[in-house]
Amino acid sequence: MYVCICHAVTEKDIQKAVGNGVSSIAKLSEVTMLGTHCGCCTQHAHQVLNQCTNKPV
Repeated sequence: MYVCICHAVTEKDIQKAVGNGVSSIAKLSEVTMLGTHCGCCTQHAHQVLNQCTNKPV
């Protein structure tokens, strides 16, 4: 499922980034450009990132 439509970032892209050591939204934005256009995706991106890193929501 797409998380960031502006930059075509999917949940799988976030999972892959976490597998490569990404553990913050700031770093995720650097790697994928997620949240750098309209920003509507950041809340959902936080949820997906937290699930992937086993952090409480």
